Amino acid sequence: MKYVSTRGAWHDDPQPFRAILLEGLAPDGGLAVPQQYPRFTAAELAALRGASYAELAVAVLSRYITDIPLVDLRGIVETTYTAATFGSDDITPLSTLEPRVHLLHVSNGPTLAFKDIALQLLGSLFEYVLRDEHRVLNILGATSGDTGSSAEYAMRGKRNIAVFMLSPHGRMSAFQQAQMYSLADPNIHNLAVEGTFDDCQDIVKALSGNAQFKRAHSLGAVNSINWARIAAQVVYYFKGYFAATTRDGEPVSFAVPTGNFGNVLAGHVARAMGLPVAQLIIATNENDVLDEFFRTGRYRPRGAAETHATSSPSMDISKASNFERYMFDVVGRDPVRLRELWRDLDRGGGFDVAGTPLWDRVRESGFASGRSTHADRVATIRDVHQRCGLLIDPHTADGVKVGRELRRPDVPLVCIETALPAKFSATIREAVGFEAPRPAAYADLESRPQRCTVVPADPSAVEAIVAQHALAAGASATQRQRA
Repeated sequence: MKYVSTRGAWHDDPQPFRAILLEGLAPDGGLAVPQQYPRFTAAELAALRGASYAELAVAVLSRYITDIPLVDLRGIVETTYTAATFGSDDITPLSTLEPRVHLLHVSNGPTLAFKDIALQLLGSLFEYVLRDEHRVLNILGATSGDTGSSAEYAMRGKRNIAVFMLSPHGRMSAFQQAQMYSLADPNIHNLAVEGTFDDCQDIVKALSGNAQFKRAHSLGAVNSINWARIAAQVVYYFKGYFAATTRDGEPVSFAVPTGNFGNVLAGHVARAMGLPVAQLIIATNENDVLDEFFRTGRYRPRGAAETHATSSPSMDISKASNFERYMFDVVGRDPVRLRELWRDLDRGGGFDVAGTPLWDRVRESGFASGRSTHADRVATIRDVHQRCGLLIDPHTADGVKVGRELRRPDVPLVCIETALPAKFSATIREAVGFEAPRPAAYADLESRPQRCTVVPADPSAVEAIVAQHALAAGASATQRQRA
């Protein structure tokens, strides 16, 4: 398997997985995508029924990672997806909320968020490749709440890796903030940006798009712009499918809370690989740019002033970076047409495909969408608790609410959980009158010492900090820390 960029780079020189694993953005500012999606036959899918999570992961990931020996890949997968890390051998267990409506628990990792599924694997892949190639990596990332802590917990103490994580100052829950800022590992650097998540994401793209700076400081990415994260998330769609069905070929729909489009893009990829997915139901909060697009064909990211701070803060995003990968498929994988759309986006603040052949392709791609409000989330959390005895977090509540509304009654629905409710105590207390229980390891989290550097929403300010603290080529993280 080789990879190209959504904007045309590497077209004549497609890259192997190892290269795009460490690359982040392509040299032209595009995103790495496989040259084609590998497709499972019906017989191959049937043979996977009953497989363990690790076995499913090897079956899926080995189609995308062909330059790491299979025996090594299997070892990485088996040491990543363990009961010790994810709470059970099932890794992502399934609960039934009501007849034909299920909840896939993908948030049982060390930071209580679905991002752990991919980032625990990514940390091991990074360490393997860096050791093999005698390199260092300075990871530059942006988070709206969960990616940051999941990345930092996956990379803390890893040799030859430093992490610079940007988060929007004052816009995360107290739990999310403390998870990140209480880490004392010397290879972790938290930068609180005076702006929104989109400002953080823009800074990451600006620095990653500076080829000279990127090369000089060995910059890489853990955000969902990194294809390995998408590939890792594809696995739990296969797991959810087999858990919710009893016969081969039976269709299933998925309801996915999303802001940056990475989680639901993994479902789109799973569908392209042959998984019988009837609907991919996108759930947004009040920041409903994606819902507007899938209803009307108009894509119009909002500015900071129009980006609402909500009770599902990890979805307070208006510019969905992974949307570019989806649109690359919509335009028939034509980088010239994709660049035209993104020029319209940069110059005019958006684009509109309604009434064009592209809109027909969007409508044929299996997506539905809806949105929820704070009141909807509170009501859904209360209803699920009263009827099922389960507590769900406000992001998951977005998905359950919209999924219930848009699902086809004759098709099983799997709602993707995104985080555990302990991370959002204020909303849970409002909904059910008490705080969600939290793991003992996090009992005193908010009272721990916290450290971060507050920076303006200015790429040059972040660039200076990265340049000062980045690992130098030829020096391991341990050596740099001692220095």
